Amino acid sequence: MNDATQQTQDQTVYRSGFVAVVGRPNVGKSTLINALIGTQVAIASSRPETTRKAIRGILTTDHAQIVLVDTPGIHRPRTLLGQRLNDVVDESLADVDAIAFLLPADQEIGPGDKRILSRLRAEFATKRDDDGRFSWKVPLIAIVTKIDELNREQLIAKLIQINEFADFADIVPVSALQHDNLAEVRNVLIDNMPEGPQMYPADQITEERPEDTIAELVRGAFLEELDDELPHSLAVVVDSIEYPEDNETGEAYDGKVEVIVSIYVERDSQKPIIIGKGAEHLVRVKKKLRTPVNRIVGRKAKLDLHVKVAKGWQSDPKQLERLGF
Repeated sequence: MNDATQQTQDQTVYRSGFVAVVGRPNVGKSTLINALIGTQVAIASSRPETTRKAIRGILTTDHAQIVLVDTPGIHRPRTLLGQRLNDVVDESLADVDAIAFLLPADQEIGPGDKRILSRLRAEFATKRDDDGRFSWKVPLIAIVTKIDELNREQLIAKLIQINEFADFADIVPVSALQHDNLAEVRNVLIDNMPEGPQMYPADQITEERPEDTIAELVRGAFLEELDDELPHSLAVVVDSIEYPEDNETGEAYDGKVEVIVSIYVERDSQKPIIIGKGAEHLVRVKKKLRTPVNRIVGRKAKLDLHVKVAKGWQSDPKQLERLGF
């Protein structure tokens, strides 16, 4: 068989599978997933430990479909919520076809990275007797993020250091913010997927329910809006998405969709921080999210935000359950 025939055949092979995106908090996991999908499915924030769920972003091309599982940053739990987040990581790693390990170019490889590597080895690798190296059950791919922070020489030195850190199947440098080398990341991930069928409709980009996506967007907007003032104990629940309909006949009519959202904090003193002077924070968040929420519900929407107190919810099993953890 000549090379041309081989290439044509390879193009007809459909590949699909799940990729776990791992890395310590704040290495750019959500930013990379959003850049690959081309829209916001995971909340990206400058604050670590922003992701609380294993959001699945779905990337579909003519010849492949990849489901990107965004794991909450693996960290030492300090609360019951922290423990639940680590459990989410375990679940999302359970049956993946490849692992994308994000390492930021502008930071040294640290204890957090080593802890993640040893955890991955325990689950996905076996140590060889002959040379003490690790054989991986699934491809481990290093994605070196934030490369726009380094010059060429620094980047080469960094890539050599990462190559020595673990037995990576591939190492891909990328700047998700600058959209530099994104196509290469996509190609490498596809190449490492097994042959398989398309699992989701081509136009579906997330497995999240609209309520979950909107709740994550609202939480992300407050994280950005309030920055250092905001306590980490913020939970958001979308109580309902109400399409306008006639009370008598139940028939839908034109009008705004009402999205009713509860924002929970742990203490009364935190309520005014969220609301802001003259409700300025609520107003700004609503304005910022107008377009994305309209897109999610498929027409113009009115975001109705209510700030409530759920005392000590991060360590209360009943409340964690009610808030979706």
